[in-house]
Amino acid sequence: MPEYKAPLRDMRFVMQELLEIEKHYASLPGAEDLNGEMIDAILGEAAKVAEQVLAPLNRSGDEEGCTWSEDGVATPKGFKEAYRQYCEAGLSSMASEPDYGGQGLPSSLSLAVQEMVAAANNSFSMYPGLTSGAMAAIEAHGTEEHKRTFLPKMNAGVWSGTMCLTEAHAGTDLGLLRTKAVPADAGSYRITGEKIFISAGEHDLADNIVHLVLARLPDAPEGTKGISLFIVPKFKVNEDGSVGASNHVKCASIEHKMGIKASATCVMVFEDSLGYMVGEPNKGLRCMFTMMNVARIGTGMQGLAQGEASFQGALAYARDRLQMRSLTGPKAPDKPADPIIVHPDVRRMLLTQKAFAEGSRMLAMYCGIQADLFARRPGSDEAKRAETLMELLTPICKGFMTDTGFESTNLGMQIFGGHGYIREWGMEQLVRDGRILQQYEGTNGIQALDLLGRKVLGSGGETLKLFTDDVKAFIASHKDNADMGDFVERLDALVAEWEGLVQKILGKAMTNFDEAGAASYDFMSYSGYVVYAYLFAMAAAKAQEKLAAGAGDEAFYKAKVYTARFFFERLLPRTRSLVETMTSGADNLMGLDEGSFAF
Repeated sequence: MPEYKAPLRDMRFVMQELLEIEKHYASLPGAEDLNGEMIDAILGEAAKVAEQVLAPLNRSGDEEGCTWSEDGVATPKGFKEAYRQYCEAGLSSMASEPDYGGQGLPSSLSLAVQEMVAAANNSFSMYPGLTSGAMAAIEAHGTEEHKRTFLPKMNAGVWSGTMCLTEAHAGTDLGLLRTKAVPADAGSYRITGEKIFISAGEHDLADNIVHLVLARLPDAPEGTKGISLFIVPKFKVNEDGSVGASNHVKCASIEHKMGIKASATCVMVFEDSLGYMVGEPNKGLRCMFTMMNVARIGTGMQGLAQGEASFQGALAYARDRLQMRSLTGPKAPDKPADPIIVHPDVRRMLLTQKAFAEGSRMLAMYCGIQADLFARRPGSDEAKRAETLMELLTPICKGFMTDTGFESTNLGMQIFGGHGYIREWGMEQLVRDGRILQQYEGTNGIQALDLLGRKVLGSGGETLKLFTDDVKAFIASHKDNADMGDFVERLDALVAEWEGLVQKILGKAMTNFDEAGAASYDFMSYSGYVVYAYLFAMAAAKAQEKLAAGAGDEAFYKAKVYTARFFFERLLPRTRSLVETMTSGADNLMGLDEGSFAF
């Protein structure tokens, strides 16, 4: 199994050098006291938990999986103790409100911790990840009574949380859901229905599980306009806050999955279960989006995490594995063969993994800063701008980061050759665990349609322009820098092309909506490469600045510039084929009669 080490040096570069997060925190309400020393201490403590507590359980958890019985779901050996240590380290309450037991730390700092946890043990990360999302929804839309009743226990890790959206007949189309909510006594409701694919829906890590459930009131209109959101705990809560009687919430079964086997994916049945409405009647989907957007960025982080873990395993193996001689002569003449890291094709795969991990880390943290501004400066122009940028970048985070993360895990397995296919090395587990990320929290096809249809075309290109204006400002500020010439020139051409593509697709979609659907996935991928190009250009400029100033750590900064050049020269050219496919029209997809698909 690969030995995971938290990439703290690169995290510090992204947070403290590239994005100057200390300046960001200094002007962020509630975060003014955070300094570099405190940031390093928090990340260091999280790294210890990830490396020493969670990573050793990754393979054993995969081998053992979760176990269902009439009494509930048992997690693999060691998970309960690991969860206790995770919570005692303060990692369960980082970004939550202090009034309810949270630490009030910025979302951006919490995201960095999420990466480490998911890279060390992706299955484990699902349990606190779902709880964090549920807490975010209750904080944003719950009543004061809801917050006082549920959040302190959830912050402490004594209770956990889920989101219950999907039903077997509906899938992503939530407008088709059938779960019912009938008014009961004292403003409560009785919830009846069945939900599937509920991550962390049942387990033995916490004393109570707080489900956030989408359901319909008796007089609700059809479709998504008739959905309300309810808090439905596994056990009722007594007046003194203790766990009470059963609330008739049962796990009917758990799924037998390809990966993340130590995460319980449950079929949940609600039988006249007591619930409490969150937000307004028939406005539940809007409330749930608070949780879903947190989850989508978190899913992107998981894609980054699996790619990073695979890169670390592949790099260690490539340095040790002896096979053939270098094409330019022996590099280890004292050994019977050279380590495979000397071969160009292995370098291609390693550098692709490295570039995707570093690009994803920069994008995630950039989004984290926008989330901070949106949450901590409500109503301000700065918050509105940050919200718009988040709307644009969230589907790219979820879609592109999980696509590239999965590509990276496959490359890591490939570097091992035949050994990569063998379970004991741990590389195939990363492939299996990473594959689901492209499917849940809205498939990547849904993310692509959301990006192009709602966020870009729906705004007439204005949402994209907000981001490209920043890119253009960066280009203008570096146009006279000879060391940045190639980066700036290519980036300038891409931004102009990006904006032109929007107008071209918009023109076609005005007469045929299928044109947007046909272009959407390639557009999302194209957008991901351009966003990464911008971030890599920023990273190269910062690294060159540090080298010119003689800041030390010369090898790190040179590698940063090199990786940026690799990305621009080896990965960014993929945009050429994406332009061809996204502009080829809808007819090559929709023109074939359905009956002709048969064989």
